[in-house]
Amino acid sequence: MDLSNHFLIAMPSIHDPVFGGTVVYLCEHNERGALGIVINKPTEITIDSLLERLDLKLEIHTLMGRPVMFGGPVQDDRGFVLHSPEGRFSSMLQITDEIAFTTSRDVLEALACGSGPERILVSIGYAGWSPGQLEHEIVRNGWLTVAADPHVIFDLPVADRYVAAMKLLGIDPLMLAPEGGQA
Repeated sequence: MDLSNHFLIAMPSIHDPVFGGTVVYLCEHNERGALGIVINKPTEITIDSLLERLDLKLEIHTLMGRPVMFGGPVQDDRGFVLHSPEGRFSSMLQITDEIAFTTSRDVLEALACGSGPERILVSIGYAGWSPGQLEHEIVRNGWLTVAADPHVIFDLPVADRYVAAMKLLGIDPLMLAPEGGQA
């Protein structure tokens, strides 16, 4: 099972402070495990303040005030960027024709000077699973999965992403029971 380019949607029964209510975009899923970015948990850091900390001046005013996401609890001192695959960056992994993942500073430098990707989500940290761990969590009804839609990642307000991801499955989150029953 390869769930790369899928959303993991936390079931309402997950009350974990890290993953409860989250949507994770899976960048990579293979025999070595899984790596994803939480796309709907903003931090108090903005893109412009992050760039300022890196001694980069943001010249694109439309990005002012946009939040940096909490991407997950792994390497929460490093930046990770989901973006449209325009340009070439030193640590870029092209996932689809519409989504790439970059961990190198050069994408932020391009973003600051206005030559970066048009669609972008910046995060601090990522979510990671060891081999078999994610599959186990899915079997235990911790996550729903659905093919990802770039529109949800890049175009929707952060507060609308969970419901939009659920609706990709045809599910109204209010109709989900937190516990399974037996007939």
